[in-house]
Amino acid sequence: MKISVVRDILEANERIADQNRDLFNEHGLLVLNLMSSPGAGKTTLLEKTIEALKDDLKMGVIEGDIQSSQDAERIAAKGIPVVQINTGGACHLDGNMIRDTFGEFNFQDLDLMVVENVGNLVCPAEFKVGEDFKVMILSVTEGDDKPAKYPLMFHESSVLLINKIDLLPYVDCSIDKIKEESLKINPDLTIFDVSCKTGEGLDGWFDWLRKRAQAGAAA
Repeated sequence: MKISVVRDILEANERIADQNRDLFNEHGLLVLNLMSSPGAGKTTLLEKTIEALKDDLKMGVIEGDIQSSQDAERIAAKGIPVVQINTGGACHLDGNMIRDTFGEFNFQDLDLMVVENVGNLVCPAEFKVGEDFKVMILSVTEGDDKPAKYPLMFHESSVLLINKIDLLPYVDCSIDKIKEESLKINPDLTIFDVSCKTGEGLDGWFDWLRKRAQAGAAA
């Protein structure tokens, strides 16, 4: 019986996510579902991305957290339209939660929407929200065993950003092992080594975003 209930929940979410995707497509909007464990650097990456691409792309952000609006306040300080979703305990965002924010955005004025999901390496990978791409961040401080422990996240993501590489001299973590294990799970995964603190490696991420946004607008 539990299996049936879980299947029903996922199937219902898929239908709503597809409807969200149709609306995004109508406006030529690139949508990313940004995922990671808590503290890996999602909001800092968004801040750096906004600063680098503010003259190229018009962005909106949906922030997901169990409680508080701290991350949304950081994004709003950059002059970006942002909506905070507090799940009240749920470990992920879903298509229905995203749909409830639509009245707060003018999609015609946007090129890129980033959904910053709740910090979690399990649940967010299972639930689509209408995104074009799932993007995940893994910080080197979390260790190099995470692909083996949380394979679904790596399997479902299109991009992996290995963050906090400036801390590599101080932690026991092998980037080569992360890449090797990740690519075994998902050979099509695009990987960037970055430091959101120093800016190292972020240009590759910015170029990837520009190209995807331009392709979406052309389509």
